[in-house]
Amino acid sequence: MHRTFLRHYHRTLVANRAAKPCDVFINHRGIDTKRTVATLLYDHLYRLNLHPFLDSKNMKPGDKLFDNINGAIRKCKVIPIFCDVKPSQLGVVDNGKCAMEDIRRFNWALEEAKYTVGLTFDSLKGNWSDVVTSASDNVIKTLSEMEGEKKMQRRKTPPILHV
Repeated sequence: MHRTFLRHYHRTLVANRAAKPCDVFINHRGIDTKRTVATLLYDHLYRLNLHPFLDSKNMKPGDKLFDNINGAIRKCKVIPIFCDVKPSQLGVVDNGKCAMEDIRRFNWALEEAKYTVGLTFDSLKGNWSDVVTSASDNVIKTLSEMEGEKKMQRRKTPPILHV
């Protein structure tokens, strides 16, 4: 099933590549997760012909952080991977550098993540390969479901005929 979906998805992806900045947005907590699970996941998804976004891989010097990240994250479905952290431990540190509106938005996003079923991983006990495989399987399943939902929406919308 995964191969059939990936083959179909890759054909669709190539046709829509210019309009769609990424298939998967990989967010990470810090440099430690960027260098481990985030990069491993990025490389694995890339080898599956998906188009993941990870700041260190997709951005170059001079790129605007907010513009690139905001554009990449639009319409994403969140699948949290709690790596060496429990969901209840998530929080925003207000160091005075961000606008209050951004702090509120970040807090809202973290609250959403806390109450979204995700994958948990303890790097002292777990296997990196297992978490990358599990996350990739979840991403592929989610993309497949989203593609199915799009097809259903297209069928429900009657065609417009111009006479």
